[in-house]
Amino acid sequence: MWLALATLSGGIIGPVLLMVGLSHTAATSAALLLNLEGVLTALLAWFVFRENFDRRITLGMAAIVAGGFVLTWGGHLTLGAVLGPVMIAGACLAWAVDNNLTRKVSQADPVQVALLKGCVAGVVNVGIAFGLGSTLPPLGVLGAAVVVGFAGYGVSLVLFVVALRHIGTARTGAYFSLAPFIGGLVAVLVLWEPVTVQIVAAGSLMALGVWLHLTERHEHEHGHEETAHEHRHVHDQHHQHSHDGSEPAGEPHSHWHVHAQLRHSHAHFPDIHHRHEH
Repeated sequence: MWLALATLSGGIIGPVLLMVGLSHTAATSAALLLNLEGVLTALLAWFVFRENFDRRITLGMAAIVAGGFVLTWGGHLTLGAVLGPVMIAGACLAWAVDNNLTRKVSQADPVQVALLKGCVAGVVNVGIAFGLGSTLPPLGVLGAAVVVGFAGYGVSLVLFVVALRHIGTARTGAYFSLAPFIGGLVAVLVLWEPVTVQIVAAGSLMALGVWLHLTERHEHEHGHEETAHEHRHVHDQHHQHSHDGSEPAGEPHSHWHVHAQLRHSHAHFPDIHHRHEH
């Protein structure tokens, strides 16, 4: 159910709203508005899905998002054409919902999650395009789109799901907000575009935000209820089960296993084993 809702929100509603918004919005304004995804992802994670956060994480998120705003700011955002900005903001909200719902299934195989979401969303969106009168582009353009989609959606989504599993939604969304700076850096290194004040300022803010996140230490006594599931793991303090000989050899490996009830204290992220209340 969670995967179906996430696909509907992020794979179908979000792209449709974005396409409508882009047709009514300047590129610089659209790039600026797309930074809302990281903000909305974190806000939903914190206040709706009850993921833990503290002042350090909040400041780091703010610094990363501020860097994105600095980098993509190319003029004054006008609201003369209200439809475009509203549609893009709606797309960001749809992707934020998708990010938080996908966290619910992040213990599953990330390749399968990306495959299912991509196939369903792709078929529906292509159907919508044909229904609106679109036709297939030339094979060269189609091939280029497939390559970009494989990397920008397929591989990206697999890595995103793995990150959701290990560090939670808000932190994953914050790191995902580094995309504008990485794009700017690639433009400098590959396309030889000039190093501007915007890039330096954005890079400094984002570096500060990443440093605040990487140096976070969240530790307190917490409890684990008994649960059983399957995912890739090593035999750390949360996986102290025995094998009957049928499980795969070597680590990491994946098989159905049981977590005994446990209460302890150690530094942790809001990963799949630490989604407790605070």
